[in-house]
Amino acid sequence: MKRFHVHMHVDDLAKNIAFYSQLFGAEPARVESDYAKWMIDEPRVNFAISTRGNKPGLDHLGFQVDEAQELAELKARAESADMALLDEGTTTCCYARSDKHWITDPQGIAWEHFHSLENIPVFNEAAQSAPKASACCTPAAAAPTTASSCCAPQTQTSNSKSCC
Repeated sequence: MKRFHVHMHVDDLAKNIAFYSQLFGAEPARVESDYAKWMIDEPRVNFAISTRGNKPGLDHLGFQVDEAQELAELKARAESADMALLDEGTTTCCYARSDKHWITDPQGIAWEHFHSLENIPVFNEAAQSAPKASACCTPAAAAPTTASSCCAPQTQTSNSKSCC
């Protein structure tokens, strides 16, 4: 089963946690000093906010899947539609280890397809060993072209990652 994923960058985490908790009628499933995530069941959505972006607003959209086979199906669908795809394989971002790949829609909005494997205690393991690494994890190949983003790839040919 798929879960729709939305990631927003915010300026004031506490203010936005209060706002979205009221909006969703639920407290976040995870809160860190720079990040919060709601796993809402009706409708099924993974809604995340973080202070790690360059500009407040939409960072990326995506689908989180429950099974590896679902991720393979999304990848095959993207490949058969001749969409540029950046396959990250297993990576860490947003306090989780996941298998993921990215595509970019015609407007330049990054779409993340991922299967979460486990929670981790840090936002991104690579950032722990390289403190100057980018703030978020969207690889450079799927970033929105209209706004800079820490969680979206930047070009269709790049294989660089930051985190998310």
